[in-house]
Amino acid sequence: MTQASPSFKAKLLKTLIFSVWTAAAGFASAAPVAPVYELAQKEKPAMMDTMRDLVNIESGSGDLEGLAKIAALIRDRLAQLGGKAELLDAPEIYRMGDTPEKIGQIVHAEFKGTGKRKIMLIAHMDTVYLRGMLKDQQYRVDGDKAYGLGIADDKQGVATILHTIAILQKIGFKDYDTLTVQINGDEEISSPGGRSLHTKFGAEQDAVFSYEGGGPQGQLRLATSGIAAAYLTVQGKSSHAGAAPEKGINALYELSHQLLQLNNLSQPERGLKLNWTVAQAGTNRNVIPASASAQADARALKMSDFDQLQTQLQESIKKQLIPNAKVQLKFEMRRPPLETNAASRTVSAYGKKIYEELDLPMKVVDVASGGGTDAAFAGLKSKAAVIEGMGLTGYGAHSNDAEYVLLNTIVPRLYLSTRLIMDFAQGKVQ
Repeated sequence: MTQASPSFKAKLLKTLIFSVWTAAAGFASAAPVAPVYELAQKEKPAMMDTMRDLVNIESGSGDLEGLAKIAALIRDRLAQLGGKAELLDAPEIYRMGDTPEKIGQIVHAEFKGTGKRKIMLIAHMDTVYLRGMLKDQQYRVDGDKAYGLGIADDKQGVATILHTIAILQKIGFKDYDTLTVQINGDEEISSPGGRSLHTKFGAEQDAVFSYEGGGPQGQLRLATSGIAAAYLTVQGKSSHAGAAPEKGINALYELSHQLLQLNNLSQPERGLKLNWTVAQAGTNRNVIPASASAQADARALKMSDFDQLQTQLQESIKKQLIPNAKVQLKFEMRRPPLETNAASRTVSAYGKKIYEELDLPMKVVDVASGGGTDAAFAGLKSKAAVIEGMGLTGYGAHSNDAEYVLLNTIVPRLYLSTRLIMDFAQGKVQ
């Protein structure tokens, strides 16, 4: 009897798995689709290894050497999975007050399929930590927790994407038009380079899944607040505060006037908030201050509110207390709001049903709380479904001694991620 070749056996296995999944997915069952769930279970140890490998590379937003190393690892892994993977320089950089001179490259990969729908998966590989801090919290497993710098924010997200694609490969699923993966290295500094590519490619998609952590309850998020900053500067003229104060132009007085008249622009009932939080003026007690400055934190639920706020700020500063003072205002868009839409609600509701197959609760949040997500850039000019929080449950983000993820969320999240991609690509998400 002729023995079947290993490649034939692999193809046959993929066909059988895919056939079983197709048949099972056609029924409204409370049980998980066995082939996908079993593969998610088998993928867990490998995903833990991937998280370890990612954590063991220090990749702070300003660590160009570390970012290059981790980017190369992710690119190579995506290429091994069959994607056309490359490292991209940011086509443009949005300069903010804390933007470094150089930023890391962006990992971009595309998997071509045979279907009609385009799906993009995003995460980030940078952390808030400085080089050398890893020695105090290396990767370790303690019970059902895996610890490590950046493991919750957001190296678990990178790993979840890689192993979701690994499952799709083992199933032989290619019923999408294009599956795009984008991993940037500047998220923790408001994505000055990654934002333009997220917006560009996001506008081309039918769905965008962002793999930030799912929070303590493993929830999916459809909306987040936008974050902006306002910088107010006043230039005056110094003079002796005792002998000739009238010869100076008191920048502190003008700044105080401006802050008082800019104090009523918040509209909390609609989620628009402007709070002045930092101020500086003067050099010596007996010198009329020649310069003064202040910073404000701004939040909004809609881009139109940020546009309105910026216009109001620029108009208001024209009303000066001291005509000869020079007043300038700079408005920075740190992150736009992520605004929910009907498509996002539909896809997230389907994700909730998938979790019910595992007898697990799924909370979907469609009211903005907090802010700061690359998903907002991806959804800025897109009508696609944009789902945030596809990653693992984790705690202690930005904490150098307590950051961890819950390992018992790996299998459910891999199952959710794989099923959503498969069913959405085939038009089953209604």
